[in-house]
Amino acid sequence: MQVTPLGIGMAALGRPGYINLGHGGDYQNGRTVEDMERRAFEVLDAAWDAGVRYFDAARSYGRGEAFLGAWLRRREIPEDDAVVASKWGYRYTADWRVQATHHEIKDHSLAVLQRQWRETHENLGEHLDVYQIHSATFDSGVLENGEVHRELARLKGEGVLIGLTLSGSRQAQVLERALTVEVDGERLFDAVQATWNPLEPSAAPALETAHAEGLGVIVKEALANGRLTDRNQDPKLASRRRVLADLAARFGVSMDAVALAAALARPWADVVLSGAATLAQLDSNIRSLDVAWDAEAESQVHRLAEAPDAYWQTCSDLAWN
Repeated sequence: MQVTPLGIGMAALGRPGYINLGHGGDYQNGRTVEDMERRAFEVLDAAWDAGVRYFDAARSYGRGEAFLGAWLRRREIPEDDAVVASKWGYRYTADWRVQATHHEIKDHSLAVLQRQWRETHENLGEHLDVYQIHSATFDSGVLENGEVHRELARLKGEGVLIGLTLSGSRQAQVLERALTVEVDGERLFDAVQATWNPLEPSAAPALETAHAEGLGVIVKEALANGRLTDRNQDPKLASRRRVLADLAARFGVSMDAVALAAALARPWADVVLSGAATLAQLDSNIRSLDVAWDAEAESQVHRLAEAPDAYWQTCSDLAWN
């Protein structure tokens, strides 16, 4: 499957509340369903015009999957002209509110897979190319669930690639286990989507192995939910921010473009997702493709890594806004 280096994720485009830094300020012109669908279409149109052909949604991204499907149909995008991925395993529960007790609830049962597959297929139809377990972890038991594996293998037989997404400090170990999952002697998973960024690069060896074994590798959260942008004024990140700012000045781009360029420079990364929620963010993100990454930049970003447990604790503390 041929994919473009940058893709668009629908997490911030599909619901009024998200954990990206400053997300609330992106929607001052309205957060109704109609307002946000209009904004999503604008960003998707601009991404398409810029050459982006990979699009990533999920059942838990509010109306993100529905927005993406409506855009594909309205723009009459041929099925073979875009690569479309979605995910199952979380249910959106915020009811279009920014503040909610629970924004999404995980359930990796067979019943949820079957129901959410029907919902996804209604939204995306034959455009769907990749179907992923959303945030596979040891705790959910999904990697041990033979019924779920057989159902995913059945869907794979109908023509979609099967993947899984990862989160948390044990991404590498979960991926290692996933690579052993087989149904009728055939490896189940065709793709993996994982967090990699200069603050949290710990999954890199496992992702390199997966790529070498033939899995497609999608990088998410390359901007660390906005922590690797100029929106982050946390004094505890000041020294790391200076490194990014210096690289941005050298390359003549913004900090977010540098962080995305770092992810694009991974030889095992097939797609790096942009989570842009505005046209300005998208334009800035796309400039990452023009960065001539070099050995000096590589040596600088190695200085930015945090301890994985500390990184994921900070991520879990981010406020929905």
